Amino acid sequence: MSKLTNTKFNRLLKYYTLINHDLIYNNKTINRYKNKVQNKNKSIKLEKLKQNISNINNCHLKKNATNLVFADGNSDAKIMLIGEGPGANEDKEGIPFVGRAGQLLDKMLAAIDLNRSKVYITNVVNFRPPDNRKPTPEEINRYLPFLKEHIQIINPKILVLLGSTALNALIGDEIVISKARGKWISKKIGNTSINIIASFHPAFLMRQPEQKKLAWIDLKMIKKMSEQLNIEIEENKINKRS
Repeated sequence: MSKLTNTKFNRLLKYYTLINHDLIYNNKTINRYKNKVQNKNKSIKLEKLKQNISNINNCHLKKNATNLVFADGNSDAKIMLIGEGPGANEDKEGIPFVGRAGQLLDKMLAAIDLNRSKVYITNVVNFRPPDNRKPTPEEINRYLPFLKEHIQIINPKILVLLGSTALNALIGDEIVISKARGKWISKKIGNTSINIIASFHPAFLMRQPEQKKLAWIDLKMIKKMSEQLNIEIEENKINKRS
């Protein structure tokens, strides 16, 4: 083999090695395409779920509400937060946690280097209960299948239950949040086992500010678990308000 031919052969070999390494070993191109397809499928499922909730019939909550309050944040996030239900501000804007309690939640998230572009937020019920009352057991049971489907679509690694309503809806009525908070609960929702932690609702913390020290412990536990699970927070994801 001549020197020129040998040089061309080595260049060609190097070229195919690079291609092979990129596609087979790193799978960057394939993974980008796969993620794009998965994100599209997730968006379709979320939109369908939102439509199904919007079409609910004979619902007292829906009848008296202004807007459906579906979710806020990053649908690709691995940390999902669930509150109780929309208040007056949320009902007006159609976005969860935008009132005073929402402002406190934003500060709590910021304390552990999180924000709404790094988490996904929804509520147990998606329409505002009249006069900001707690949802009744019947109302919770009506929306619980939607909530469980919502969780399965997002498929988080960490699920944060804010307040007793979210805790009791997903874990059980017999559990008191003052005793359940600060502990990790492993529960299967659908086909996936999720790390679940309960903490006080921001609205409760506004009424009982002395409990913020316990909420801070919960926040530090969430941060530590996210580090243990190697959760990668993507800074530049679009804030997906649905």
